[in-house]
Amino acid sequence: MVADPYADTTPDSPAAVDWDATLAFRRHLWSHGLGVAEAMDTAQRGMGLDWAGAAELIRRSSAEAKAVGGLIACGVGTDQLPPTGTGRPHDLDEVRAAYEEQLVLVEESGSRAILMASRALAAVAEGPEDYLEVYGHLLRQAAEPVILHWLGPMFDPALEGYWGSTDLDAATGTFLEVIAAHPDKVDGIKVSLLDARREIDLRRKLPQGVRCYTGDDFNYPELIAGDDQGFSHALLGIFDPLGPLAAEAVRTLDTGDVRGFRELLDPTVDLSRHLFQTPTRFYKTGVVFLAWLAGHQAHFTMVGGLQSARSLPHLARAYELADGLGLFPDPALAESRMKNLLSLYGVDQ
Repeated sequence: MVADPYADTTPDSPAAVDWDATLAFRRHLWSHGLGVAEAMDTAQRGMGLDWAGAAELIRRSSAEAKAVGGLIACGVGTDQLPPTGTGRPHDLDEVRAAYEEQLVLVEESGSRAILMASRALAAVAEGPEDYLEVYGHLLRQAAEPVILHWLGPMFDPALEGYWGSTDLDAATGTFLEVIAAHPDKVDGIKVSLLDARREIDLRRKLPQGVRCYTGDDFNYPELIAGDDQGFSHALLGIFDPLGPLAAEAVRTLDTGDVRGFRELLDPTVDLSRHLFQTPTRFYKTGVVFLAWLAGHQAHFTMVGGLQSARSLPHLARAYELADGLGLFPDPALAESRMKNLLSLYGVDQ
């Protein structure tokens, strides 16, 4: 999301968005053959972008995708419900209804749906049976196969114990039970647990025809390259700043050149692990910072003021790593903007 830096807002205000710059970045990704997973956590969903803003983003991006022939899928959640602790707690019926409202909007926009993990469901569910009931209901309602997203608590602490257990083996069992009951309604699963071995084990247990999309921003080259028993598709936040480089790597892999793919993508892991370091949920700050340095937006301002969520040393290291990878189309512009940021922090140069 590109914030409007001239809007008179506070961290609690609805998002003020520069729609032209936001959509221009989507066109940048589509121009390299990448798809867009829209209105997800990378777009600050649940961290500055409320449901009203996400709904507008879904409508605008879906229309833009149709106009340029771009691939798009959009997040479906329950974030129109008030946060737990702000009043009367939700019940399962309200969670179902919130999911349904968003699913209808995404489908009517012409996009594929990604069923995101729900903070509200995590708060109200009493056990695995509640997840089975809610997800089963939604999958029966879906007009087309959807992608299920398991987002780990490192990305959102409110999702601790998702699928009804803090025991990941038990949670995985419930997740697989949902898929097994509706394999024709599940295009694939996105796994964001930052655990390569667990993802591979889960991938091997999926029904025929159900894809695994990796959300592991620590181990993605090996997961995408795969093994003799399968591979993970890419649905990754780190592909946002990597853009053209990631697209080149995937095209190389499409030719069967695994070694060439790894030679392109393996060197990016240090940057990714840096951006996604604990607390992982603030990786968006680094993503927007690099977009600013690369010239995709004219300022380093974020929805909700989250440009302050990472330290100057963190941002400086991100600049060094990205520059070493050749990610900046105009290195002189990136250097100039980095120097301006250092001056703002009082660093003598």
